Amino acid sequence: MTASPLPLEEQHLLTGCLAQDRHAQYQLYQRYKSAMFSAALRILNDRDLAQDALQEAFVEVFQHLADFRQQSTLGAWIKTIVVRRALRTLRREQRMDVYDQERHPEPLVAWHDNLTGEALEKAIGELAAGYRAVFCLVEVEGYAHREVAELLGITEGTSKSQLYHAKRLLQRKLQHLYS
Repeated sequence: MTASPLPLEEQHLLTGCLAQDRHAQYQLYQRYKSAMFSAALRILNDRDLAQDALQEAFVEVFQHLADFRQQSTLGAWIKTIVVRRALRTLRREQRMDVYDQERHPEPLVAWHDNLTGEALEKAIGELAAGYRAVFCLVEVEGYAHREVAELLGITEGTSKSQLYHAKRLLQRKLQHLYS
């Protein structure tokens, strides 16, 4: 499968970064820092940890930029590095709960029609680290449970269980706002 070529502007940035051009590196960082910080923050729920993870991820990006095969967009490649770095930080900072898949099948959860983004962000931020990581990776970032399991070093069943519990807790936290 061949990927479509990078947009010209990104190709110039990539070429400059590979040539160790500090201006090109700065431009690449500026282009992606906000979106990547948001992804790290959703997983870590701590601005300082997210900023540290972002910085460490961009060091990794620049160290491995020559390995970028252009099989995805540059942003998607960087996001993968940021997510993995945030998950390593999460594992370092907190342990995830492990649950038995058979005890916790994934239910359908009904969200209230008037749910605001701010209320959901706040409630997500209050979740335990494992629940928050799985919820953000599956529901926000669009990863499959198989991918989440691989990223987190857990079983697919544990990923599903974490999502189940995250949704249940979110539903309870948000219920009082809309009752």
